[in-house]
Amino acid sequence: MNGYVLAIDLGTTGITVLIFNHDGELCSRSYSEFHQYYPQTGWVEHDAEEIWQVALSGIRQALKQKQITPAQIRCMGITNQRETAVLWQRSNSKSISPAIVWQDRRTSNLCQQLKQEGLEPEWQQKTGLRIDPYFSATKIHWLLQQNSEWQRQAENGELAFGTIDTWMIWKLSGGTCHATDYSNASRTLLYNIHQLDWDDEILRRLQIPRAILPAVKPSSGFFAETDPQLFSGQRIPICGVAGDQQAALFGQGCHTKGMAKNTYGTGSFLLMHSGQQATISKNKLLTTIAWRIGNEPVEYALEGSIFVTGAAIQWLRDGLGIIKQAAETDALASSLNSNDDVYFVPALTGLGAPHWDPYARGVIIGLTRGSTRQHLVRAALEGIAYQVCDVVKTMQREAAIDLQEIRADGGMVVNNFLMQFQADILGVPLKLPSITETTALGAAYLAGLGCGFWNNRADLAALWQLARRYRPEMEREQAQRLYARWQQAVALSRGWAQQDS
Repeated sequence: MNGYVLAIDLGTTGITVLIFNHDGELCSRSYSEFHQYYPQTGWVEHDAEEIWQVALSGIRQALKQKQITPAQIRCMGITNQRETAVLWQRSNSKSISPAIVWQDRRTSNLCQQLKQEGLEPEWQQKTGLRIDPYFSATKIHWLLQQNSEWQRQAENGELAFGTIDTWMIWKLSGGTCHATDYSNASRTLLYNIHQLDWDDEILRRLQIPRAILPAVKPSSGFFAETDPQLFSGQRIPICGVAGDQQAALFGQGCHTKGMAKNTYGTGSFLLMHSGQQATISKNKLLTTIAWRIGNEPVEYALEGSIFVTGAAIQWLRDGLGIIKQAAETDALASSLNSNDDVYFVPALTGLGAPHWDPYARGVIIGLTRGSTRQHLVRAALEGIAYQVCDVVKTMQREAAIDLQEIRADGGMVVNNFLMQFQADILGVPLKLPSITETTALGAAYLAGLGCGFWNNRADLAALWQLARRYRPEMEREQAQRLYARWQQAVALSRGWAQQDS
């Protein structure tokens, strides 16, 4: 089939635009970073207007790079950093404040208060989520509390809320479409994943008016057309939207119950397809909507969310200055025969699954006079693998199944040391696809299904190709000994900031 599908991957630190043909081959790519703002300890912000401009520039760059015209784009898909909250004026499409990023911890005390009110069991049953600053709900409440005029405007429907997908749809459509998809709605802590509607009781408690919330649409299906002024008069249909981790699950071909993937990005997110019934976790995992394809039933996933993995490597580069680029870490870690009992718990923004401790803080333990930057780098990479192991063990208990393999993707899968150590510590193979940017690929697939570019999921699953398999090589006794030592280090990081708060 002629033509292309364009996918926009709105990540936490940068925006990737990829263009795929009907065979699922990558034809063009652009990437640009945008600024990160840390105005106070534990706060993380983005400029929503900058995200829009960087995305628009990236789309145009990807088209120009391979001389692809807007008329050749059959449809567009969007995937995004989830939970990040944006509020804007409907009248002028301008954001009213910085976007509060999913990593932000400013609402920790509010979340603690809500837990003390005994709300968490009920809210988890409704939303599949835990009460945590990670999610959008308390971010929206905090923003509206900063200005009584904003609260009034919200109640009058003059303001609009969205996660980054909704913001992008609004801007691309010229302000004609205020919508999100089921997967992103399920990450707000405001959406009842059983009734498939915004929950009025939660909205009332947090003083969030329904008037600011977007319509919820299938992840694969028509959303809007782009403003013709943006792309040489062309109206490109937006036909696929999903949160980044659900998009990666779809892009990895994990379409059936029991299949799992892990994405190694700024954070790491392990998702396992759990079928068409939402099972609420008893082991501190999240239950999330995976996607909805057209009028088919909603499908769900179990998720373990790890806040800081690739971000720990960025911190070594930007915070400590001990590396110049992430690519160095593979050789530095491999230069040591062991970790020499040095461990790094990268709880730089608290701990996610399975601990859910917003007051945890980073710990580096085991340093001696013989410790070097190689030890810190190796400890950071191993810390990523250990955190994933925490989630896998929890997920296996939850689902009462032993995962036979994990499909891995994200920017860090190019690190051979990390991938091999991950297979070793888990004791199961890791399979890497030929296209590792499966988040954007999943958005492209959802969009292509939505506009008829591809016929069905079976056609898409057939496009998945294995690039490399990492098999466990470490003795299980050694792996268990290392992991037990990791658990000691985690215990030291727990609750550190609670007294200070």
